[in-house]
Amino acid sequence: MSAIAGLWHLDGKPEPASSCARMLASQEIYGPHDFRLWSDGPLAIGRRLFRSLPEDTHDHQPLQSPDGGLVLVADVRLDNRDELTAALGASTERAHQLCDAAILLASLQRWADCALDRLVGDFAFALWDLRTQTLTLARDFLGQRPLHYHRGKGFFAFASMPKGLHALAEISRAPDDQAMAEFITLMPQSGTRSFFKDIDRVEAGHLVKVTRGGLSLRRYWEPRRPGPTRISSKDYIEGLRHHLNQATRSRLRGANGTVGAQLSAGLDSSSVTATAAKLLAPSGGKVIAFTAVPCAGYARPAPKNSLADEGPLAATTAAMYSNVEHVLVRTGHLSPLDGLDRSFFLFDRPMLNLCNWVWARAINHAARERNLSILLSGQMGNVSASYTGIEVLPELLRAGRVIKLLREAAKLVALRKMHWRGVLAQTLGPFAPVWLWNWANATFGGRGSDMFKHTAIRAERLAELDLHARARERPLDFLHRPWKDGFAVRIWSMGRVELGNFNKGVLAGWGVDQRDPTADKRLVEYCLSVPTEEYCTNGITRALAKGAFVDRLPQAVLSERRKGYQAVDWHEGLTAGRAGIAAELDRLAPFAPAANVLDIERLRELVQNWPTSGWERDEVIQPYRLALLRGISAGHFLRMTAGANQ
Repeated sequence: MSAIAGLWHLDGKPEPASSCARMLASQEIYGPHDFRLWSDGPLAIGRRLFRSLPEDTHDHQPLQSPDGGLVLVADVRLDNRDELTAALGASTERAHQLCDAAILLASLQRWADCALDRLVGDFAFALWDLRTQTLTLARDFLGQRPLHYHRGKGFFAFASMPKGLHALAEISRAPDDQAMAEFITLMPQSGTRSFFKDIDRVEAGHLVKVTRGGLSLRRYWEPRRPGPTRISSKDYIEGLRHHLNQATRSRLRGANGTVGAQLSAGLDSSSVTATAAKLLAPSGGKVIAFTAVPCAGYARPAPKNSLADEGPLAATTAAMYSNVEHVLVRTGHLSPLDGLDRSFFLFDRPMLNLCNWVWARAINHAARERNLSILLSGQMGNVSASYTGIEVLPELLRAGRVIKLLREAAKLVALRKMHWRGVLAQTLGPFAPVWLWNWANATFGGRGSDMFKHTAIRAERLAELDLHARARERPLDFLHRPWKDGFAVRIWSMGRVELGNFNKGVLAGWGVDQRDPTADKRLVEYCLSVPTEEYCTNGITRALAKGAFVDRLPQAVLSERRKGYQAVDWHEGLTAGRAGIAAELDRLAPFAPAANVLDIERLRELVQNWPTSGWERDEVIQPYRLALLRGISAGHFLRMTAGANQ
């Protein structure tokens, strides 16, 4: 990985190199191994390197094309190096001497912006074209690497992380009020806004063109819907196996024989762990699999239809492979407030889920203690390999295939995957008028649209920003209506996830490179091309994954209906940190930026009226796990941006 930065004095002001050097110095934690800078007239760009790949020994960025017309800095791991070097005509011997950034530069020189369609991997880069005086910024299709920028008076600057831009005195450290309000109401990031005022982010799957005349943005990743030509279910299954094998193999580069993996009881992390074990076995390689489990002796109930302890099922997967070491991670009594200051420094954003961050941080610690540099996960599996396919019901209705719809619905009910009420809601809900859906929610006890149940925002601030209207533009439906289109809901779901800052921060804080085979571009595009009927068929949801991985996962994992409830003992650590939460609220109350957006008094009431039971119920989960912890996370971020860290 690399941390990159650049400064362009559009007003012709000279000497940008020293300022760019400061931008890179402020990002040293993300690239401690090498520093290089290139400048020419009003523009300077550079990078700091964190060596994580074998070819990084050849990384001497910034790189200039042979004709001198292009200059590149990139934070990149290419997962299709062989394909690209073959297309570029490079010999095998020559390819081994090229770092990933060099292959990227050659690809951009050969195919210009069309090269982006050929790239597979995680990247964020800046390309300077001396001939056209154009600066191009781009990120991979899921935004696994971060890239931020600022348009100022007479200059343009970019950096991997906001702290790189904050090295310039002209750029404010103030938070973005709208982004923070949306964060507090649990709305996902969208658009170019970052959490800092006047700092934008390059969106995933987008490129930004900057010239002296202005700035333009374009989405370059446009996945295709399933086509009319169909193949057999067996072939679709074989295709998924092939793509997961390929995706996992490419993410083992630089592993030196041993990798870590997050292993839950679900299909995604289990299939990734199993696939890595199969691929590493012939060479004597090993997988150390980490599973977060409740504290010893935990006996409280889990939320309905949830699996409280994923350890036993995860162990059945690990037991299938002699080269998998299974490690249980227990964190129940650790406060979610521990390490908030460090998290602010590492991630340059508020923490998304403090409950899950407790065990994720513990897994990072465990991986570092074992000298692991790679940690595999399956975070994007729900929208790729193990998509449920439940949107097949409204798709069949819209297509007029009523007989097929009735048969599929009957099988879902017969196998106890759904009740008839759920089938009707899933099938008719996407087409129902808003008033009818609201009535059904109120009548049958569905999930309502009152965001005050799960958010700590002040009512006045909510009204000022009209967040309900902003949500509808996304589209983000607080009424929780089902989607009518499986392809569309998965594309939308991918846009909800912004992992770039977190990936960068985990590398800096623990030396661990997080890699997700289920986020591989080839695998994702393949899964999007598969008809929804292949995912939900004969009453079996996630049918494609269950068919593809039957040869590598235990039947107990394949047949488990419950969803693992991450950090079921979250309230243990929350209760242990109760005094710290009260103290943080005391610090926030007189702090205007936080008090103006957070309902501090409501949060104080939650702390005073602490539950002694019922932590598995929605009426407790929503105010405490969601509203209280998200409010604390947001308030702490606001306080830290102002430097009020006392």
